Amino acid sequence: MNILQALFFPPEQPGGVSSMVPYIQERFAAKKGWEMDLFSLPKRIRNKGTAPVVFATFDWTIYAGNPIIEKYIQTYKDYLWWTRMRLGPTFDLIHAHHPIAALAMKEAFPDIPVIVTIHSSYERELILNGKIKEGGEEHAFLTSIYREVEERTDQILTVSSAFRQYLGEYVQDSERIGVIPNGFDERRFRPVPHENQVPQLITVCRLVPAKGLDVLIEACGLLKKKGLPFVLHMIGDGPSRQDLEKLAADLNLYEDTIFYGYMLHPEEFMPFFDIFVLPSRAEAFGNVYAEAALCLLAVVGTEVGGIPEQIENGKNGLLVPVNDAAALAAALEKLILDPTFRYNLARSGQEKAKRAYSLNRVIKQLVKVYEYYSHRPTEESAGESPDGPQKSDDVTLS
Repeated sequence: MNILQALFFPPEQPGGVSSMVPYIQERFAAKKGWEMDLFSLPKRIRNKGTAPVVFATFDWTIYAGNPIIEKYIQTYKDYLWWTRMRLGPTFDLIHAHHPIAALAMKEAFPDIPVIVTIHSSYERELILNGKIKEGGEEHAFLTSIYREVEERTDQILTVSSAFRQYLGEYVQDSERIGVIPNGFDERRFRPVPHENQVPQLITVCRLVPAKGLDVLIEACGLLKKKGLPFVLHMIGDGPSRQDLEKLAADLNLYEDTIFYGYMLHPEEFMPFFDIFVLPSRAEAFGNVYAEAALCLLAVVGTEVGGIPEQIENGKNGLLVPVNDAAALAAALEKLILDPTFRYNLARSGQEKAKRAYSLNRVIKQLVKVYEYYSHRPTEESAGESPDGPQKSDDVTLS
């Protein structure tokens, strides 16, 4: 079987699905002998596409002139232009990992089955980062895209039950949305024996408001006032960095906080720390929580999106309410003061991540989906999917 993995960001970009798919490609080649190619839109391709855009389920032109929407439409045009320039209809199946990629692929190759995994909510990120208003025209446009994807692709997948529920508000048949949580190659995440005199906290993410890092720094300020020992390491870069550095200085955390900026392979660095903490305001899944657990770190997250599907509070990590610096400080204090509890939590977290988020599990589920759609039943024989409607981390095949 010849499968195309259609990415939005190039595979060399660290973090997220783009960095995960090459490991899937490698495992499929080794285990199944299937051909699998990767495709994405290079950064240099800008304003090349000129073909008119017509959607089947809504008229996007009522939003014409809005700069964010116009940029989205132009990116779609560019992706379609690049697809037609570089690819031919030589694939048995296409697995897209972004709505733009999915819609462009289906337009270019209408006779090839297209599956799409929607990994996150672009509109929620824009709202939380202060770029658009909830209920505004950008929000309306971006959520309308989900219905268009439902109409034109063969199968929608997503990465958590929580995000499936979110998407269900914008499609006609939410039962058609399957859930396959992301999977990770354990070989990339190797715990390292270490004994830190002072507990080392680490967070890894893009420095944007949606990640709640201001709350993390405020929580660390409360720990500092109590005289608790710690060092906070922040790996990542983004538009919030200057504000976060100022907040750390204002809260007398200059000596306790290290801003590293962008790092290519943070998973190689992570095992030397003790506690991973990321108080996100929204996460469809949150790859980095599973990655930290595989590195044998105690994990602290927030009660939003797909994070509670990974973390069971008090058993394999700690959960706190969103935007609650006091609760976050209390959770961190518990881990700082009790190394035994911290280790037991980390061990349980690692066991859960190995069991639930192994790359082998993802491969088995994708094989089922790929084989079904590469041998799509005729209209006469179509009906219930091979195993019937399924929930959780199994897939409903429409």
